[in-house]
Amino acid sequence: MPRVQSARLTHDIDTDVLVVGAGISGALVAEALAGDYRVVVVDRRGAAKGATPASTALVQYEIDTPLTDLSRKIGTDAAGRAWRRSKLALDSLGARTRELGIRCDRSEGDTLYLAGDKLDGHDLEAEGEARRTIGFEVDFLSRRDLKERYGMDRQAALLSHGDFTLDPRRLTGGYLRAAIANGARLHAPVEVTGIEAHRSGVSAATANGPTIQAHYAIFATGYEVPKFVPRGGHRIVATYAIATRPQRRRLWPEEVLIWEASDPYLYMRTTADGRVICGGEDEDFSDDETRDALIGKKAAAIGRKLHRLFPQLDVTPEFAWAGAFGTTATGLPCIGRIRGRKNCWAILGFGGNGITYSRIAADIIRAALAGKSDPDADLYAFR
Repeated sequence: MPRVQSARLTHDIDTDVLVVGAGISGALVAEALAGDYRVVVVDRRGAAKGATPASTALVQYEIDTPLTDLSRKIGTDAAGRAWRRSKLALDSLGARTRELGIRCDRSEGDTLYLAGDKLDGHDLEAEGEARRTIGFEVDFLSRRDLKERYGMDRQAALLSHGDFTLDPRRLTGGYLRAAIANGARLHAPVEVTGIEAHRSGVSAATANGPTIQAHYAIFATGYEVPKFVPRGGHRIVATYAIATRPQRRRLWPEEVLIWEASDPYLYMRTTADGRVICGGEDEDFSDDETRDALIGKKAAAIGRKLHRLFPQLDVTPEFAWAGAFGTTATGLPCIGRIRGRKNCWAILGFGGNGITYSRIAADIIRAALAGKSDPDADLYAFR
C-alpha cells in the first residue's frame, strides 16, 4: 500500500470531527466529511493495520442473512430495504472509487451461492424468487447446470451479478489520501483512552498526553469495541483462511466468487496471480492465543472442503491465517449515536459485508451531521 501521510500528536488540538480508527470504515467516513468539516483521524497502530488487512476482500451486496430468513426476522419491507441499500452502497462505492482514481486491484465478478446444510435446493429456489421480487437479477442453477457450467457437483446454486473483489489496504489508503488532500489530518500512533461528552462536543484523552476537542466523535474501531459502545446482540468469533499456490490452469470456469449456504460457512475466490483464497471454519471465541493455536487444524479442514468441491486443485496452503469476525442475529451492522454520550457515533460493520456497510455508515453519518435523516438509518440503529 502506498504510504499515507501521518504525524504524531504532540499537543492539544481542536477539530470539528474526530474519527477514531484508520481502517476502511474510518477512511470512508473521513473522505465523506472532509471539505465540509475539519476532520482528524487517529489510530493506535496506523493506517489499515487493524482488521482491514484480514478482510475477505469480497465486496458484495448479498447480506450474510438470506433475504427469506431476514424477512422472517425483521419483516418483508425492512428486509427488502436492507438488501436494496446494500446494493446501492456497493454501486456507490464503486462509482466513488473510480471518481477518486483509487487503484485497488478492483475486479468485477459474479457470485455463486451454493446449496448447503442451511439452504437446500428448494430453499434456494424460494430465495431466488424473493430476490427477483424486490428487483434483483438472479439465476437458479440446477445440479446439472452447475456440473456443465462450473464442474461442481452440488444440488443447486444461485448466480448473482455485480459484485467485486479488491485490495482492502489499497482501498483504505486511497480514501485516506483523498480525505487528507481535502484537509483531513491523520495522527498515528494515537490511542484514545477516554471520552468525555458535554453539551458543546467531546473531549478525548490520549495515552501519550494531548487532548482532542471535537464537536463530534465517530468510533470506527472494527472489532476492538470501546466499553461504552452497546454490545447487545453482537458476537466476535474466530475465523480462518488459506491461500494456495498460484495455479491458473486448474481454476474453475469464470472464476466466480463462491459462498456456501452452510454452518460453518465456506467462501472462496481467486486472486490476480492465480491463487485460491478459501475461508470459514468459524469458532465461537475470540481469544488470540486460542484462535491462533488452531490455524493448522483449521487450514487442513478448509483444504479438505475445497478439495471435495474442486478435486483438480492443489489445496496445500502456502499461507494460512486467522482473524476476528463479528456476527449479529440479523447479519446487519449497527450504525448510530451512542446512548448517553451526546455527539458520539459508533460503526459496528460486522459480517461478511463489512466494506459495503462502511459505505452505508459514511452516508448515514454525513446526512446526520448535516441535519438530515437517512431513509434507512432505522435499519441499523442501536437497539
